[in-house]
Amino acid sequence: MTVFIGGAWPYANGSLHIGHIAALLPGDILARYYRQKGDDVLYVSGSDCNGTPIAIRANQEGKTTRDIADTYHQEFKNCFNKLGFSYDIYTRTDSQEHHEGVKSLFLKLYENDMFYQKTIEQAYCEHDKQFLPDRMVEGECPNCGAKARGDQCDNCSAILDPLDLINKRCKLCGNEPVIRETTHLYFKFSSLQKQLEKYFVETSKKYQWRQNALALTERYLNEGVPDRSVTRDLPNGVEVPIEGFEDKKIYVWIEAVAGYLTASEAWRKQHQKDDISFWSKETKTYYIHGKDNIPFHTVIWPSILMGANMEGLPQSIVSSEYMTLEKRKISTSQNWAVWIPDLIERYHPDTIRYFFIINAPESRDADFSFREFIYSHNSELLGAFGNLVNRTFKFIEKSYGSEVPQGEIDQQIIIEVENLYESIGNLIETANIKEALEKIFEFIRSCNKLFDEEQPWITFKEDKVKCDKTLATCVYIIQNLSQLLNPFLPFSAENIRSMLNISTVEWKNINTLPTCLTEVKPLYERIDIKRIDEELNSLRQNIN
Repeated sequence: MTVFIGGAWPYANGSLHIGHIAALLPGDILARYYRQKGDDVLYVSGSDCNGTPIAIRANQEGKTTRDIADTYHQEFKNCFNKLGFSYDIYTRTDSQEHHEGVKSLFLKLYENDMFYQKTIEQAYCEHDKQFLPDRMVEGECPNCGAKARGDQCDNCSAILDPLDLINKRCKLCGNEPVIRETTHLYFKFSSLQKQLEKYFVETSKKYQWRQNALALTERYLNEGVPDRSVTRDLPNGVEVPIEGFEDKKIYVWIEAVAGYLTASEAWRKQHQKDDISFWSKETKTYYIHGKDNIPFHTVIWPSILMGANMEGLPQSIVSSEYMTLEKRKISTSQNWAVWIPDLIERYHPDTIRYFFIINAPESRDADFSFREFIYSHNSELLGAFGNLVNRTFKFIEKSYGSEVPQGEIDQQIIIEVENLYESIGNLIETANIKEALEKIFEFIRSCNKLFDEEQPWITFKEDKVKCDKTLATCVYIIQNLSQLLNPFLPFSAENIRSMLNISTVEWKNINTLPTCLTEVKPLYERIDIKRIDEELNSLRQNIN
């Protein structure tokens, strides 16, 4: 089976924070799982380097957009690598390959008569002497009254026209913009309304979309999908390859989502492999993102693929809710955020991964608190999982000279483990990631209870055969946990395989026990709970 997984592209205008990782982590879990099954996986993403946020940051710091994009693209790559994200390719939207691929797709849509010209009124800043991209126009949402930017209201999720904002002002200088005429190309969304409705009904039901994706997409379709400009008067981005529009850029909403396709093409060129199979009806597709990106993946990207007569439409929409911080909304402008570059310097990558999986904002907003973060590490990762591995391996090291006892494995445990592979696999495939990890840790806690009840420290002297069976069963459990947990906690799983001298990573029951242990060491260290107050004090001191 071929599986395509697309992770949303973070804007290269600032560091990643906890909300980004909470939304994007399911993509890596899916990719690792399907690879373990032996499926053909293509997992892609990249940095969005062409959008208005980069231009704004560059203007603020007196740098070029390329300088800003270079800085954060490299930082993103480092963060994803340290957290174990296993992208097959992580690229960027200002690459030549991306620009050429977007132009090719744009021309295909143009040739398929998906565009028309229209003269419109657009916000123009007389102080900065430029037409303003939607995100550079700020004001109040005409629907709910909340502070909003010109393309979307984060409060009520309405897609906006900047001219409809109340009390409009230029984000660059704060002045009120004037309205001027300009001519753009528009995408015929309205011509695809029926196709989109059919796609939504069939796909959302079959692939069990999350409630936020269902509700928002249904709302957009019920309101009627309006035609939308595909060109903009922007300083940076992909040039429009059509005569008469050379001075304009392709609007970021069409260009950024096209990155999934251009990344696939870049991967093909880098590895001399075929990427066509990943864009067919037979391919299983997943799109991973936060809820603010839902319409781009359930309406806009399907429309582009339909308009270009392409297959491989989005199937599973893995759209997370928001992550709050200490019961407050994350605010990057106020520096009320936990930045990933800082977090990965202080904590084990699997500690971070575990927290954002077990506290995932899958169906409702979730909160990050340092108290819960540190207690989840100490009680679950260290206290349950780490304890099971350490107590088993240390006992074998001390009492058996690191030789794994080849006793009979408890048959009931074998059945439980075989059932786990099936049930956890089903949960991952339906993107119920949190429930999958909860189920594994429920099993881990029962295995700790088994160790306590069997009392190998007593049976080693009084009933060696029983003790051998207990330890063999525990090693069997742990070696299979190294497979079951690999999609979730890859660093810990690799450490276990190293201690057990196991090289295989598959999604199936391992029945054969290893002969000996190597370099036994704890998976985790306890985190001093004093760190909770230290982290909170640091967070509050740094707020703007």
